[in-house]
Amino acid sequence: MKKETMNKGLKNIVFLGLVSCFADISSEMVYPIIPLYLTVVLGATPALVGVIEGIAESIASLLKVFSGYVSDRFQKKKAIAFSGYATGVLYKLALIFAGSWVGILTARVIDRFGKGIRTAPRDVMVAESADKASMGKSFGVHKMLDMAGSAFGILLSFILLTTMGEGSYKTIFIISVIPILIALFMFVFIKEPKGKRTIVEREHFWKNIKNLDGQLKLYLAVTFLFTLGNSSNSFLLLRAYDVGFSSSTAILLYFIYNITASSLAIPCGKLSDRIGRKIVLVAGYIIFSLVYFGFAVCSNKIFMILIFIIYGIYTAMTAGVERAFISEIAPKELKGTMLGLHSTLAGLALLPASVIAGLLWDGIGAFAPFVYGGVMSLLAAIILFKGLQKKSA
Repeated sequence: MKKETMNKGLKNIVFLGLVSCFADISSEMVYPIIPLYLTVVLGATPALVGVIEGIAESIASLLKVFSGYVSDRFQKKKAIAFSGYATGVLYKLALIFAGSWVGILTARVIDRFGKGIRTAPRDVMVAESADKASMGKSFGVHKMLDMAGSAFGILLSFILLTTMGEGSYKTIFIISVIPILIALFMFVFIKEPKGKRTIVEREHFWKNIKNLDGQLKLYLAVTFLFTLGNSSNSFLLLRAYDVGFSSSTAILLYFIYNITASSLAIPCGKLSDRIGRKIVLVAGYIIFSLVYFGFAVCSNKIFMILIFIIYGIYTAMTAGVERAFISEIAPKELKGTMLGLHSTLAGLALLPASVIAGLLWDGIGAFAPFVYGGVMSLLAAIILFKGLQKKSA
């Protein structure tokens, strides 16, 4: 019976991963070309790109803790996650009809709005389907499929852009609708625990925040601090463009990043199960710091390729592991809320982070936002190393 339960749990995790996979194929077909579309076609500055990304992320991030709270209270995680993924269709339609940076901003807000709704309930379903002894591996499986979808979407974007020309942005937007529809169909195969759903009455978590695990509160604070230096990935693509990559070859760099993260997600998840989450997370933050310092000084294409590979290693070490860590130490009745709060804090910090990055780029130089991000990441790693107890899994 236990083996049958584990098999059902793994099946759920795989299908949740496939939903993310196809959704990310759709998203990443368009995401890496949006900053290029804004700057090359619509004439936007890096500072404006930062404002657009920051506003989109921060507005939507407010929903992440709310959707987590609703998931905890009403226990309808599958329906909430589905509605979040369904906004991906509206996002692509908004991109197709956008004729200015305001239209792109609207589309990005719709996209992040959907992510804000779906992230927490999806992560809770992964956690509930996972075996406690292999929580890191389970989130690693999901992240592997998630990042594989991102990589494939980017590769499709590159192929379409090179075969149809750099004036084919809107054609790519139209084609990207297909994989999000497949993602929505995948929900047919995802199962929630059977039984009567009840509305769970409880006080709002912020009324009892002092009672939360100290390790959890510390990690949430470190997440906010770290993200203040972690600006939108749009700046990484603009930096590659600045070094000499074309629009299409810059997209290939983003593909290299995603394929690296996908291939290492499960090994890094297993490693965190074995040696503890703290060591893996601290190492990941240090690697991120080195990556950003690398972006600051990079002046040739070979070095830029290497930096994107190392950036993929950082993502593999942190993206799934941090969710496993929060799922383990959050109160059971607040698991969705805490996962949502983590995403909310990261999203809120991304607005000032992206605005600061854009202003530093325009005011000082292309290297400046990356020096700033590297310093902030190093500071976060030190606090995490000193503050988290060694026993933290």
